[in-house]
Amino acid sequence: MLYPSIDKLLTIVDSKYKLVHVASIRSKQMLENNHFQMAESEYKNKRTIGRALEELDKGLIKVISNGSQK
Repeated sequence: MLYPSIDKLLTIVDSKYKLVHVASIRSKQMLENNHFQMAESEYKNKRTIGRALEELDKGLIKVISNGSQK
């Protein structure tokens, strides 16, 4: 089973597309800056994309919607 679950993450982010976008941006930031918001031992995932999803699940990443879209 994947951690964190997609169902739980979709309660935080309103679409799968936005979830992928946010996680990929955060993953690239981790690779470029080597900056993690939790201690290395606290992550369950080894890859940065999984770690980005964990940070989102823990509330360390805030997703801001830009209001109405056409």
